[in-house]
Amino acid sequence: MLLCFLSRALQLARHSSSPLGRRLCSASTNKPVLTLFTKKPCPLCDDAKEVLEPYKRRFILQEVDITLPENSAWYDKYKYDIPVFHLNGKFLMKHRVDIQKFEDQLMQLELQNDGNQ
Repeated sequence: MLLCFLSRALQLARHSSSPLGRRLCSASTNKPVLTLFTKKPCPLCDDAKEVLEPYKRRFILQEVDITLPENSAWYDKYKYDIPVFHLNGKFLMKHRVDIQKFEDQLMQLELQNDGNQ
């Protein structure tokens, strides 16, 4: 639940014109964003989150409920495929966590971020 709140706060901060909102966003941009396209109930999504638990400090988890009206485009695209994951806005995997692929992509983004600082 805290991750949901945090990811929503970061979404709002990205679009904020306030100095506090911009600072919150810039402080968090070092971590990659892992977007989970999900719906309730989704036992496979719950399993995937458990698999990702050891990595949770290395990314920001953003959950998108595809059944909400504002997410109808995602519902049309992924209704038979959840869980689906995007990493920093790019498709990464679906149906289950490919831990090797996830680790490789996460490491690559972390190295890029380290090089940009």
